[in-house]
Amino acid sequence: MSGSTSVTKGARARAREEVTAAIKDEARRQLAAEGAAKLSLRAVARELGMVSSALYRYFPSRDDLLTALIIDAYDSIGAAAEAAHAGVSGQEPVRRWTTVCEAVRVWALAHPHEYALIYGSPVPGYRAPESTVRAAARVGQLLVDIVRDAHRGRGIAVQPLPGGLRTEGERLAADLAPDLPPAAATAMVAAWAQLFGLVGFEVFGQFNRVVEDREAFFSHAVTQLARGVGLLPQS
Repeated sequence: MSGSTSVTKGARARAREEVTAAIKDEARRQLAAEGAAKLSLRAVARELGMVSSALYRYFPSRDDLLTALIIDAYDSIGAAAEAAHAGVSGQEPVRRWTTVCEAVRVWALAHPHEYALIYGSPVPGYRAPESTVRAAARVGQLLVDIVRDAHRGRGIAVQPLPGGLRTEGERLAADLAPDLPPAAATAMVAAWAQLFGLVGFEVFGQFNRVVEDREAFFSHAVTQLARGVGLLPQS
């Protein structure tokens, strides 16, 4: 009897996973067609041939579905960056840094609508919950780890902070990377913002009719970011 019950529960769990995946896939299709602001549980249910009340058993609200999609997107870009880094983990920090940055760009160009969901305009009325933080931190944490390894090894050379920024730098270091100097932690935050700004400009078309060789441009730009966080000598 217990074996039969276990099989039944396993089948139900698999069925739930399949329906959940189908709901997310349809929601992603709607994101691509209409944008996150117009995502509708009723529309998703209609396209899947479900009644709305059945879909609510999987995602009680639009925000719950958005949160699941956001976590999936952050985990996907994080996994892509981590997989790329694993292939160069024993190499020089600057190579590891540029490899991670390039993986972020490749993923974003392959998944523009999911990139827009996590790094584009905020969705009106939606506030991301705490449950998104771990996934959102994966790429940033990987970059911090690279700088930390360099700091523990041969050391890093970053520009000192001006007096007016020292308190903020100390706070950033305490919150994000306690074992890095405040100047390095501050440079990391700036580099993180610039990385996703570079990628966003390309994904959202701001480089159109401006930058032609975007791959070479990006490679040069992220190498300069590596210099800014101390992985290369300051010029």
